[in-house]
Amino acid sequence: QVTLVESGGGLVQSGGSLRLSCAASGRIVRIYTIDWYRQTPGKQRELVADITSGGLTNYADVVKGRFRISRDNAKWMIYLEMNGLKPEDTAVYLCHARGTVLGSLGAQEFNNWGQGTQVTVSS
Repeated sequence: QVTLVESGGGLVQSGGSLRLSCAASGRIVRIYTIDWYRQTPGKQRELVADITSGGLTNYADVVKGRFRISRDNAKWMIYLEMNGLKPEDTAVYLCHARGTVLGSLGAQEFNNWGQGTQVTVSS
């Protein structure tokens, strides 16, 4: 079983910065692509950024140049540095990961979400 726990959210003024973290734990063998999504009430979950196991990154147009995703495979940590925050960035930010975990029957695929961390940007 794999658990993803996000942290680092909070209240920040427009133009400010936050650094979100996602800690993956469990008998992880490998993590493939990792994503950060965000969700606001009444809206569809939105992909913010993702990073492959090789470090290739992809960003939503609305955050390009302001957000940076990174990962530390040795610690199973994923980060999202957010700069130049705007009120429209207010959302619950969720970490999502796919990979393989060592289960009772050997290596098994996993596809897990964290609980999310709230980011609120005031104008």
